[in-house]
Amino acid sequence: MGADSSVAIVGGCGRVGLPLGLAFADAGLQVVLYDIDATAVDRVRAGKMPFLERGADEVLDRVLADGRLTLSTDPEVVAGVEHVVVVVGTPVDEHLNPDPKFVLLAIERMLDHLHDGQHLVLRSTVYPGVTAMVERLLVKAGRKIDVSFCPERIAEGKAMEELRELPQLVSGRTPRAVERASELFSALTDSVIPLEVEEAELAKLFTNTWRYIKFAAANQLFMIANDFGADYERIRAAMSQDYPRAADMPGPGLAAGPCLLKDTMQLAAFNNNNFTLGHASMMINEGLPLYLIARVEQQHDLSAMTVGLLGMAFKAESDDTRSSLSYKLKRLLRLKAERVLCTDPYVTSDDDLSPLDEVMAQSDLLVVAAPHRAYADLRPTVPVVDIWNLFGTGAHA
Repeated sequence: MGADSSVAIVGGCGRVGLPLGLAFADAGLQVVLYDIDATAVDRVRAGKMPFLERGADEVLDRVLADGRLTLSTDPEVVAGVEHVVVVVGTPVDEHLNPDPKFVLLAIERMLDHLHDGQHLVLRSTVYPGVTAMVERLLVKAGRKIDVSFCPERIAEGKAMEELRELPQLVSGRTPRAVERASELFSALTDSVIPLEVEEAELAKLFTNTWRYIKFAAANQLFMIANDFGADYERIRAAMSQDYPRAADMPGPGLAAGPCLLKDTMQLAAFNNNNFTLGHASMMINEGLPLYLIARVEQQHDLSAMTVGLLGMAFKAESDDTRSSLSYKLKRLLRLKAERVLCTDPYVTSDDDLSPLDEVMAQSDLLVVAAPHRAYADLRPTVPVVDIWNLFGTGAHA
């Protein structure tokens, strides 16, 4: 790929788009980040990451300094590039049905600036058939544009390394679209795997659904062990020691985040809601906060207690609170406890957080909601609910 290759990232200041844009720019491509969030654009242009992403700060400084990265809130910038990569949110609605409108709106917003010969890459996780909808939209608008679906596969916080280390799935309706997608992502990784479009759409949903189901299995087994008075973590450690067939057995935890539940429900909707395993996984994972409170109530009078929640992000070492079950736990506890205090060393988007020392000093009971390493050296003097086994005393509730 030539050094003059150019890429526009639509949704370029988000948690998926920004690391991708940084990686492309660091690989020598000319990249423009297009985003409608003017505040985020100004922040990134000033050299400040809007969220935690390991290794991103130094890359941002480098590509801004050498001019390989620019930013804009004007959709006109997509007209001057070869590759347009669309990375926008794909939520489910209040009925847990997929809502692809944001992908379509993003393309409609810049449609007047797209022209024949460009290459449009859909990177958002989409309901199977959305790529075909985008293709029809472009044909209806009279645009002759190659369309590819190339799903992101990174773990938040590890994007800068995984974009280069993990294989990239690429798909397109024509050999030319697949070839252009393969060439683009070969700037980042040596491993590119071609699929049919609908296969690639399902592959991304299958991946997140599989993780969600595994977490549900672990949470269900944890509840069984815990109700019996056994330590799930000791059982898991014994099962997996020098035994490869149990090596990938997860520990229990508040399995949430912006993707796993959403994509499981997208897959259910795709299969006409005939997905018993997916729906059962949702009931288990979403029911874990209720289970924890019920267990605590068997041992303590919550109505007279201050409960401290340690960690409000959806996973450890993250500042992302989207779909975090810590907040569901907080809401439920506020119906039961005298007071609920919350803290998190990374989250800056929540004004209802307290300093860690205050939470430790004032709480009668602590719950490890997100197992940040910063909590591992704490020595609580009050009862602790620690299903993550952060303190090494077993997974229990």
